[in-house]
Amino acid sequence: MKQPANSRLTGMKTKPLQLWCAYPDDLLTEGATEACARLLTEDEHARWKGYRFERHRREFLTTRALVRTALSHYQPIAPAAWRFIANAHGKPAIDPACGLSFNLSNSPGLVVCLISHGAEVGPEVGIDVEPHGRAGTIADLAPNVFSPLERAQLDTLSGAARLDRALSLWTLKESYIKARGMGLALPLAKFSFLFGGAEGIRLDLDPSLDLDPSLGDRPDRWQFSLLDHAGHRIALMSERTAGRQMEAWESRPALAEPTRLPTIAEAWFPC
Repeated sequence: MKQPANSRLTGMKTKPLQLWCAYPDDLLTEGATEACARLLTEDEHARWKGYRFERHRREFLTTRALVRTALSHYQPIAPAAWRFIANAHGKPAIDPACGLSFNLSNSPGLVVCLISHGAEVGPEVGIDVEPHGRAGTIADLAPNVFSPLERAQLDTLSGAARLDRALSLWTLKESYIKARGMGLALPLAKFSFLFGGAEGIRLDLDPSLDLDPSLGDRPDRWQFSLLDHAGHRIALMSERTAGRQMEAWESRPALAEPTRLPTIAEAWFPC
C-alpha cells in the first residue's frame, strides 16, 4: 500500500496534520461495498446492517473503511486489525495508543478524518463537515445552538452572508466539542466563535465553565480552520502543539491508492 510522503519522514519535531476525504457514493462502484465490509469487526458489521436506508449504510461503511485505511498509512497495522475505544461521551480513540489521534465526521456526500501525530498520543483534534445546503436549516436553529455573543454578530448579517456565518459557526462549535471529547455535555451557549479583529476568528469561553473542572479550558490551547471541499464546509480543530501544516488526501474509488489534494487551502485562526 502506497504511503503518503510525510509518513516516511523521520526526525521531524511536528508532523503535518492529515486530512482524509472519502465519498459514500463511491461504494456504488462494483465490488467496493464487499471490499470495505471485509474490514469491519463483528460489532461494526452488525451496526452497518442495522441501518434501514441504503444511503445510511454507505455513509457508515465509508466512515469505518476510511479511518481504518487512513491510519494504516502511518503505522504497520492492517486496516482490519485496528481496535478502538470510546470515552463516556462517545469520542473514539485507538486501543492501544500508538502515537496517533483522530476524529471523524460524516455526511451523505462526504466523510472526513483528521489525524495528528505525537509521541504516545497525538494532539487532540476535532472535525466537522456539513453540506452547504444545510446552511438555512442551521440558521433557523440559531436561538438553540449559538451563544448570545454569536447571535449578536449573526444578527448583523443577512442573505448569503448570514447563511455562510451560520454554517461556519455550527461546524466550528461541533469540531470544538468533539476535540474536547465532551459532545453536548459542553453547553453550546457557553462558548463562542467571534469573527473580526486582528485574530480573524477567536474562541471565547464563558467564565462559568471554569467552575466545573471537567468543563474548563483555555482558548489559547486551540487553533482552528475552515475550508470548503466538494460542496461541504469543513471545520478543523487541533491543539496548537500540532503545528499549522496540513496535508489532504483522498482515495477514489474506495480503497484505491491515496492521492494528494493540492487544491485544498486552509487558513488557521487565531491569526
